[in-house]
Order: sequence, then C-alpha cells, then structure tokens
Amino acid sequence: MYEIFEKLMKEFGYTAYKVSVETGIAQSTLSDWKKGKSIPKIDKIQKIADLFHVSVDYLMTGEEKEGGETYYFNEETKKIAQKVFENKSLRMLMDSAQDATPEDIETVHSMLLALKRKERGNID
Repeated sequence: MYEIFEKLMKEFGYTAYKVSVETGIAQSTLSDWKKGKSIPKIDKIQKIADLFHVSVDYLMTGEEKEGGETYYFNEETKKIAQKVFENKSLRMLMDSAQDATPEDIETVHSMLLALKRKERGNID
C-alpha cells in the first residue's frame, strides 16, 4: 500500500506533511507505515483514498475493480478534474481557492477575464 501511496503523493505533488495536514493523520503514523512498524487502519486508508480521489481498492492493490464505483458523478466532472490534475497552475489555483470566500473567487475570476481581454487587445 505504501508504494501506491508514495506514487500518488508524487503525482499530486504532495509531501507527507501536506497529507498529514489535509487528512489529520500524524506524520509519525505515515512514517511508521513506511517503515513497516504499523499497518494503516481502514478509516485512515479511506481518508487517503478520498484525498487522492481513488478507491480504497486502488490504494491497497494499485488496481480498480472492474465495474466498481467511480469517484465522479458524471463524465463532465471527470474531464474537468483531470484537466486540473494534469495542469500544475490549475491545481495551484484550486488549492488556493479552497478556503476563499465566494466573493474572493468572483474577484479573481473577474481579474482573469480582464487579463484575457487585455491579451486579446479588448481593453475596456
């Protein structure tokens, strides 16, 4: 399980510290798993699976069961999530926006639209 966990951390650009902060799992616990001193409990496995948007099966085996449940409700959401995952700048924006107020997000959105207009020469 730990090898898959490390692979996911690398793919998502996470450190053990960030996983600890996001999940509430102590870094010492993560270290114990890595060293083989302890085995993760199912509630902690689920937190990590949720963090990386994978199933517990995937986290444990590296494979999704055929016909298993999917994390996303529809294909459009899945495509958007994949775009964010693959684009480091979009991931950075998503990370930054998680604790922002709706008003702050709207302000940033307006600023981005203004920058795009300026880039096209449509300066207001």
